[in-house]
Amino acid sequence: MASFRIEGGHLLSGEIRPQGAKNEALQVICATLLTSEAVTIHNIPNIRDVNNLIQLLKDIGVKVKSTPSQRDGRGFTFQADTLNMAFLQSDEFVEKCAQLRGSVMMIGPLLARMGKAVIAKPGGDKIGRRRLDTHFLGFQKLGAKFRQLENRNVYEIFAKSQKPKANGLKGTYMLLDEASVTGTANIIMAATMAEGTTTIYNAACEPYVQQLCHMLCQMGAKISGIGSNLITIEGVKELKGAEHKLLPDMIEVGSFIGMAAMCGDGIRIKDCSLKDLGIIPDAFRRLGVKVEADGDDLFIPRQKHYVVDSFIDGTIMTLADAPWPGLTPDLLSVLIVVATQARGSVLFHQKMFESRLFFVDRLIDMGAQIILCDPHRAVVVGHDRQRLLHGSRMSSPDIRAGIALLIAAMSANGTSLISNIEQIDRGYENIENRLNALGAKIERI
Repeated sequence: MASFRIEGGHLLSGEIRPQGAKNEALQVICATLLTSEAVTIHNIPNIRDVNNLIQLLKDIGVKVKSTPSQRDGRGFTFQADTLNMAFLQSDEFVEKCAQLRGSVMMIGPLLARMGKAVIAKPGGDKIGRRRLDTHFLGFQKLGAKFRQLENRNVYEIFAKSQKPKANGLKGTYMLLDEASVTGTANIIMAATMAEGTTTIYNAACEPYVQQLCHMLCQMGAKISGIGSNLITIEGVKELKGAEHKLLPDMIEVGSFIGMAAMCGDGIRIKDCSLKDLGIIPDAFRRLGVKVEADGDDLFIPRQKHYVVDSFIDGTIMTLADAPWPGLTPDLLSVLIVVATQARGSVLFHQKMFESRLFFVDRLIDMGAQIILCDPHRAVVVGHDRQRLLHGSRMSSPDIRAGIALLIAAMSANGTSLISNIEQIDRGYENIENRLNALGAKIERI
């Protein structure tokens, strides 16, 4: 198990470019299963979760060819013209799915294309229950049936059709029980080739879902309402090839803003796709961080002090996660770290996951003033840089807490050691070398 040794206290400066969006990559790569024609995707991040999904597609027979571009980053062409459905029943497939939550998004495309799918209980971050009910209820509405083989943690999903070359799925109206991003994406992919029209209300409308829909439309799907919570899909008989480029990763952009606030001496984040960041820059501004837009770049000057805003009535600032266009839960951990050195106090309310705030114990060990009220709420009392965090030994519990702890360690006095950095590698490409190029002192051991 690898670790990072971080020598804190170094100011960072220069330019950094965000990687392609991890969450979008997992969706659109699975969407390549919907057609037998070639689909080329550019700007794919070189991270563990994405690489594991690409390998999983290779294992079931998808042809994958590297198509790098100096302008559009790492790219691959996928062609799923011959699929090995027998591999889906194997113990090897079950084991690989158990290590990768993104594998669940293979269900929708396989149902649409083959009329059946097998999926293991997916893995991923241990941040509380992340149920799959929204996925399965949506598939059931489309006419699919499923059963769980409890002895193997495997779900079998199938739809029967009386028509040749039909997958047995029928379009319908559905109101999702929650605006699940992966659930919405999965159901949209299944509905693209269902018979008739599907209407999804309370659909997630994140930019990455929008990107998936745009790519599917390139492939011949008929989707309207993109960007809203009411999506309509008119089923088609088959889809064709396409070419697509991923957005920059908004979570990485937010992580870099937090890093620049804590230990930056002037950092420019290049090509951020500002229109797709939503309220992320404003969330940092509420903590007093200066974030300047310059074209499609963000510039964060050195923050000698930053003062937390209060609400108009003078009450304590509260930052809470919410479905898009609200604040993404993936950045609350970074915002908490930034708040430890602000002037003022902030209440953080993590609504969407039940165990994601437990990482604050590591920050408390580093000297942060944080009151963990319950599994969902924490109050941070900022030090106003009068008392810096100090180096510590810790372990990364998940991707987002891991990057937050890395930022805390870079800003701290002394040396820190972070173990289990494989979690960070799942979401951040070559992170130590990219940050070292800005002046950080991070060593992988």
